[in-house]
Amino acid sequence: MGGKYYGSQRQAIMNDWIDLILTTLALPQYGLSSVFVVSFLGATLLPLASEPAVFGLIKINSELFWPTIVAATCGNTLGGSLSWWMGWGTHQIAERARRSPVQIRALNWLQRLGAKACLFSFLPVIGDPLCFLAGWLRFPFWTSFFYMLVGKFLRYLVMTSLLLWMLPGRLPSIGN
Repeated sequence: MGGKYYGSQRQAIMNDWIDLILTTLALPQYGLSSVFVVSFLGATLLPLASEPAVFGLIKINSELFWPTIVAATCGNTLGGSLSWWMGWGTHQIAERARRSPVQIRALNWLQRLGAKACLFSFLPVIGDPLCFLAGWLRFPFWTSFFYMLVGKFLRYLVMTSLLLWMLPGRLPSIGN
């Protein structure tokens, strides 16, 4: 009987903790921090898209266009940097495995481009693994960081501008 009580108590604590996190990150009260966190996580190998959070915050509060673009770019670039470091660390401990011809061609292409390949870190599906591979191939960190920053900034700027142009007007406020 005591174990059952303890389990329900843990469940209540976990629910309170999750509610606190969701409340803290709720839009629009903490919109920029939410965009930053979602953009950071979206740039890792986790399957998470940050574009809806960026677009949603800007549609709710158009005055936050530039701060949102900057927060998303910073979060996404730092997340890409984490992927770079994970790739670099993996290279340190991984032994070379035999690769298929496709993998060899892809790695040769990356090595020819060098850190400039990180400019393509904004691309869906292949962008985040590019950051990882840039670290694994030991491309210079700050050069890779610069190209990630440029690519991700241009993605958010172009994507959000196009969405605002295609879907003009404010979204109805939440809760009304």
